[in-house]
Amino acid sequence: MATPRDIPGSRRTRANGDGTVYQRKDSRWEAAGYVLAPGNTRRRVRVYGTTRKEALAKPTEKIANSNRGLPVPSAQGTVGAYLTYWLENVAVHHLRETTHTRYTACVHRYLIPGLGKKKLAKLTAKDVRTWLNQLRTTCQCCTRGLDTARDQPRCCAAGQCCHKLLSPLTLAYIHSVLKSALEHAVREEEIPRNVARNVRTRTPRPHRFNPLTTNEARRFLTAAQGHRLAALFELALRTGLRKGELLGLRWDDLGLDSGTATIRRTLQRTRTNGLTTLPTKTISSERRIALPASCLASLRAHWARQAREKERAGADWQGSGYVFTRPDGHPIEPATLTRHFDVLLRDARLRPIRFHDLRHSTATLLLEQGVELVVIKELLGHAHIGVTATVYAHVRLRLQRQAIDALSAALNDPSEGFADG
Repeated sequence: MATPRDIPGSRRTRANGDGTVYQRKDSRWEAAGYVLAPGNTRRRVRVYGTTRKEALAKPTEKIANSNRGLPVPSAQGTVGAYLTYWLENVAVHHLRETTHTRYTACVHRYLIPGLGKKKLAKLTAKDVRTWLNQLRTTCQCCTRGLDTARDQPRCCAAGQCCHKLLSPLTLAYIHSVLKSALEHAVREEEIPRNVARNVRTRTPRPHRFNPLTTNEARRFLTAAQGHRLAALFELALRTGLRKGELLGLRWDDLGLDSGTATIRRTLQRTRTNGLTTLPTKTISSERRIALPASCLASLRAHWARQAREKERAGADWQGSGYVFTRPDGHPIEPATLTRHFDVLLRDARLRPIRFHDLRHSTATLLLEQGVELVVIKELLGHAHIGVTATVYAHVRLRLQRQAIDALSAALNDPSEGFADG
């Protein structure tokens, strides 16, 4: 009696729904199976491999996703249909909600209007390059109808184009979203290659930071004294914590006796869940940092202030456990913190900067004090030291200039003696 091992591979019976596999006359193996497609229909997919095992492995993920109710897009469909599928069934499971929201806005604002009607299988690098060039040179008031939606048109509808063009950074971001979507289409074998990767774009200039100088940092700390959130502002400048990390800090994260803080989460407002806690930005962002003595003193004073507020609030107190809260104990909205920060800058008569520039100020001031990059990387929670080195390259160049000038002064001064060695 023949056993399954005795039956040729091309004739073995597979479980219902697993598809079929057989060897072709050209010696290649072909596997096929039915999967769920957009529109709640089913279609047959075919893949090929040099061995039976290779051919079977390729449709396995597609069939598994199909069995879970996830439709598999068709390369015969449009780019717009695939992008919609990618956002709703792929990206949503791999991106943070805030990132997914930005991707969705990018897709619906730029990608679908520009490339959505083209067939996915027929999209070329030339199509992508032409579209990017149009984005680069077209006024967005005209393209998106922003001017016609105004009560009093000021741009194209009034015959005076404002030439509101997209920045190189925005263009690079739009291009990267398209590359990510098409890369997944390649992995699903819907298209043979990612044509967006074949389009070279100009590397945008990095965003210029606006950190506080040493004198401005002192003025900022002086102005923060007496503010209800003085401990938060001091902690932000002295440790470089992100806004969400500061707002997500709980009292049980602090070791006031040991002088440490453990960064475990971030507090952000999302479209789906409102104000909610999320994991840190990266794995490296989850870290333990040392706190300076001045921050420990201000945190103890803040704890005493919060205890008084809790007593005044009575039954209305919301015990969230967060270090920085509203007077009733509720978490602080990120936008509310930004408003407090802007008012503080005006009171201190400092130039307007972003809250995130406090983080850059911390790194800049540390570099100017000669602190090593690896220490700053650990404090800020960067994933790689290359990020720290690249972001603060302007500071390192200034330090190099100071070092070179100091050496030049020494060499030009005959009174400066050098020991023979």
